[in-house]
Formats: sequence, structure tokens, C-alpha cells
Amino acid sequence: MAPPDFHSVDGGDSRDLMARLPGVPSQVARARGLVTAALGRDHPLYDDAALLTSELATNAILHTRSGAGGSFTVTVSSSETAVRVLVSDAGSDGPPCVCRTSAQSTSGRGLPLIEALSHRWGFTREDGTTTVWFELLWSHLSAGMAV
Repeated sequence: MAPPDFHSVDGGDSRDLMARLPGVPSQVARARGLVTAALGRDHPLYDDAALLTSELATNAILHTRSGAGGSFTVTVSSSETAVRVLVSDAGSDGPPCVCRTSAQSTSGRGLPLIEALSHRWGFTREDGTTTVWFELLWSHLSAGMAV
């Protein structure tokens, strides 16, 4: 399998990494790897960003045409105060759904998790492509402030 199409863009105080990945389950780990490359494991938002990126990549593969021989694109943008991740897929018949599932369900928790952990999230549908994104904010506390 060919390596993903990686692009890196530095601009001002933000850094962007983007990869186009085949729509197969093994690529969820590579999507997380993009988060690692962009942030590093010591970044205060790393764990949440990696988890939520996994959810969006999995959704792209399971619920869109990306998982039927297509591909999806992951973009990680970071600055001193925020991380934003976008996952663009090959589209589906309906929009993403923040569906509530029962405790016994084995799926359906991805977007509710994104809604719960991110500061903002949303999606766009355009020209047969769906892009779902989330944003995590990092609040800087001075050393003398009590938490």
C-alpha cells in the first residue's frame, strides 16, 4: 500500500498537517499518528485529540462511501491555544447524526463523544463530501493560580 499523501504547512503561530488515507480500518491508527506528528504525546490536548480523531476516522470508514473503496482526508491544525481536526470523507446519503444509543449498543457513541469533549464541533456537506470537525481549546493557567 502506498504511503499517505502528507502535507505540512507552517503559517504564523499555527501548524497544519494533512493526510489522505485509504478508507480501510487499518488507517484509523494512521489518522491518530497524524495527531501525534502534529502535537506530540506530551501536548495537553493530545489524548482528547487522538481519541476524537479515531472516532471521526472510524465514522468515515464505516458510515460513508470512503469505506467502500474510497479515501478520507485528515487535517490537524494546532496553535498555542487550540487544536482543530477535520475529517473529510466521500459522503453518505444522510448527514452525520448525534444519535442517542442504548447502554447495550456497540456503536453510535462517536459524535456524542465529540459533542461532550470538544469545545466546538460541526460539519459541512458540499459537492458529495462531508467534513466533520472539532476544536479543543487549551486554557493557560499562570503558575500562581489555584485550580
